[in-house]
Amino acid sequence: MEKLSNPQTTIAVLQKYQIRFQKRFGQNFLIDPHVLEKIIAGAGISNEDMVLEIGPGIGTMTQYLAEAAGKVVAVEIDRNLLPVLGDTLAGYDNVRVISGDIMKLDLLQLVREENGGRPIKVAANLPYYITTPIIMKLFEESVPLDNVTVMVQKEVAARMKAGPGSKDYGALSLAVQYYAEPYIVANVPRNCFIPRPNVDSAVIRLTRLPHPPVDPQDEALMFAIIRASFGQRRKTLVNSVSAGTDISREDLAWALEAAGLPAAVRGEALSLEQFALLTRQVLKLRT
Repeated sequence: MEKLSNPQTTIAVLQKYQIRFQKRFGQNFLIDPHVLEKIIAGAGISNEDMVLEIGPGIGTMTQYLAEAAGKVVAVEIDRNLLPVLGDTLAGYDNVRVISGDIMKLDLLQLVREENGGRPIKVAANLPYYITTPIIMKLFEESVPLDNVTVMVQKEVAARMKAGPGSKDYGALSLAVQYYAEPYIVANVPRNCFIPRPNVDSAVIRLTRLPHPPVDPQDEALMFAIIRASFGQRRKTLVNSVSAGTDISREDLAWALEAAGLPAAVRGEALSLEQFALLTRQVLKLRT
């Protein structure tokens, strides 16, 4: 079969199987070979790698992954696409397709079974509505990872990479940067897909850090403070965090002073290191 990155081939497959785009699964099929090549190169995929692909769709990216990687495990939630994948991937003996919801799978067990527990690479053209939960599941469940290279909404990629003081900076920026180093591989206009989405996209590579760059001493508390501080961006950190957590205004004021931070500071001004320092100061009040 000719590559699905050829629009005519993709259209022929969609017509053959009478595929109706599932809006609830965020289905937009990539039809640009140059973007696919950038994903493979950006992820640094070689024949020594096992790649987990999330949402292979009709197999467009899977074909490229199978030619570059030693092994590809593709997880597809839409059971209607399984016969299509059986057809489009018939020529590849290093691909296993799993029917299921990535959010419900035991990924640690999957990596043990498929790659002996060694680090894998993840590639995906992610549905925009579930981008963040999928990425955080990969990191928070301590799945052995080398990197995660994914197509996401352009604005989401900007938020993942943003630093303090920018309009894109927020809880997602800090969560991603606690676990990984983000790098935008390519920007992808909407005309690279069938059907065209309403937004532009970007390919971002998240290289897993060997260990977090800061030590808050209590990850859950730090992220509770972070989420609350961005819950009401226009408010000072003392006001937003005291409203969104069980930490009192008095304790927050003391912790900010102890951390050498201004009393009227907003969350968007603090770096990951400063949030970790603030968390440690709050913990001192609880011991």
